[in-house]
Amino acid sequence: MNSKEQLIEYLRLDPKNTQIPSLITEIESKQVVDLQSDVTLLKGVWELRWSSSTQPWLKQASWLENLQALDPDQQKGVNLLRLSGTVGSLAMIAVEAKLSVNSSNQIGVQFERGGWLGPSLRNGWRPKILSKINQSFPAWLDITFLDETLRICRGNAGTCFALLKRPDLDITDWIPASPEKLSE
Repeated sequence: MNSKEQLIEYLRLDPKNTQIPSLITEIESKQVVDLQSDVTLLKGVWELRWSSSTQPWLKQASWLENLQALDPDQQKGVNLLRLSGTVGSLAMIAVEAKLSVNSSNQIGVQFERGGWLGPSLRNGWRPKILSKINQSFPAWLDITFLDETLRICRGNAGTCFALLKRPDLDITDWIPASPEKLSE
């Protein structure tokens, strides 16, 4: 099993494994990310499976899903916290952001609104209570590894994140398709 496969296995089955940081460092050293050609790999729903942060909402827990829905084509992203299982679709905490490609491996993040999202109703409408966020500092993510299943990044505060793509979740549940895409 290679380093990437081992890391993915730990992220899925044993996200508190002490080997994760060294595997991340090894994998980061073997790839150069070029968002000019690979930005489409970001699109989709990603689940945070490991973080170097001490913040409880950035730590992996079996009862909590920490998700990111990213659509670089529309320059939109949504961070989501929800309970695991079927109850998680009833309500979640969300932060909406505008995304920009700052360099060959860096995504700029401008947080815009945050609050509560309710369940998606039959017609796709979802109740929301979101307030404007006045972000007083620039935020970014340096993408240090990116492929169709795994994303490793480091935030502007130095925190390292390892995320796995969730192909079972639909990005349009949180970021509707743009009108141009609907007419294609």
